[in-house]
Amino acid sequence: MLAQVRSYTLFGLDAVPVTVEVDVSPGLPSYALVGLPDKAVEESRERVRAALKNSGFPYPQARVVVNLAPAELRKEGSHFDLPIALGLLAAQGVVPLEALAGLAVAGELGLDGALRPVPGAVNLALGALGEGKKLLLPLESAKEAALVEGVEVYGAESLLQAVAYLRGEEEPRRVEPDDPVAALEALDLRDVKGQAKAKRALEIAAAGYHHLLMVGSPGSGKTMLARRLPFLLPPLSQEAALEVSRIHSAAGQILKGLVRTPPFRAPHHTVSYAGLIGGGAIPKPGEVSLAHRGVLFLDEFPEFSRDALEALRQPLEDGVVTVSRARASLTFPARFLLVAAMNPCPCGWYGDPERACTCTPASRQRYVGKISGPLLDRFDLVVEVPRLTPAELARAPEGEGTEAVRERVLRARERMLARQGRPNGELAGKALREHVRLTSGAENLLQAAAKRMLLSARSYDRLLRVARTIADLQGAESVEENHVAEALAYRKTL
Repeated sequence: MLAQVRSYTLFGLDAVPVTVEVDVSPGLPSYALVGLPDKAVEESRERVRAALKNSGFPYPQARVVVNLAPAELRKEGSHFDLPIALGLLAAQGVVPLEALAGLAVAGELGLDGALRPVPGAVNLALGALGEGKKLLLPLESAKEAALVEGVEVYGAESLLQAVAYLRGEEEPRRVEPDDPVAALEALDLRDVKGQAKAKRALEIAAAGYHHLLMVGSPGSGKTMLARRLPFLLPPLSQEAALEVSRIHSAAGQILKGLVRTPPFRAPHHTVSYAGLIGGGAIPKPGEVSLAHRGVLFLDEFPEFSRDALEALRQPLEDGVVTVSRARASLTFPARFLLVAAMNPCPCGWYGDPERACTCTPASRQRYVGKISGPLLDRFDLVVEVPRLTPAELARAPEGEGTEAVRERVLRARERMLARQGRPNGELAGKALREHVRLTSGAENLLQAAAKRMLLSARSYDRLLRVARTIADLQGAESVEENHVAEALAYRKTL
């Protein structure tokens, strides 16, 4: 008998429909799995055999052929265990074929028949929603899939329970959406003593979504500042939360609820090119995509590989990253706020008032030269973060807390969205010129600065965006001279 079970394979962020066809026919006992399976899918044979036996179901002593259609599409993952097992039972008449109609199935089997969670449950649910099918998953994955509105999701704890559902012996356990909002404890800006200019740069970056580079000696507070930036950003909208959750689910994370707070990713400088940008035989999202709608923090910036850093240039401009392989070319969202931190030299003490720098001018030049001009040109804000002495730390004012700064950021962001529908950091071309609204004094100052500093067209536009954000933080309709002057203060050269 032939049985067909609907499932999906993850292809980037998309759940591509796959029909699991199981044919059991007379002949010498054998098992053939076709349809471009990867190693995890090939090993499903032993997991399925043991799960059927230990759950009390028969394993066919006949010729078994399992086909994963379409045959030309590469399949990967252990989530084909459950559809293969149900297909074998349906082909033997243990499960009625009509019970599988209108149902999509995915799940990994333990040897005892228990169902284990699978990655990409949100993406699987979106695939089922697009086809108008119900979805049967392991219970933990079903809770994640239920976050997608409009799809019927059922959860099972074991193969035995899944079969009981299909045979009508037990009422299917429908999983209702449960989207708890994680109560993250906000890191307070008051914890960072002094550094008023760096805190101001952080506020501007959060309001307008401007990329920020911090330069300072070890222990000056660069990492502390960066880790507090996500708590200044507005919460994600429902649409953005689903988009971000889809990326994290495809990357293999098990979600307890939608990702509603802007993500913060801080990969080590030894991260590979594929780990940062994305990659694999079937490409998976990298750190730049996992930081989508949030913050990507690169500490020890010059220590990252040159290839990985240069690969950041395209997503910083376009908000997407395209990973091409022989079998496929996939595009992932990558609209992130880049925050980088670096020392002023290899030893870290160049310009420090107390500790002498041991680097030669040539070694310092090589260190700074690891960051190319085109990449450096993509930072809207470059700010120095000097190290404070113990005496300076003791008398440094506490400053504003995160909540007060966040309120100003939210008000400025509301002005931007009401005026142009996007943050200032995403303005370009005609829209940028239309919404900046320079006064005559501000325009004269900007032209003089551009000529003196030899600004590129890209740097000039970024200066305009930063000045517009500073004006929005002050509630000003037009960009004035003081706004341009403050924006120019963040154009530090290395």
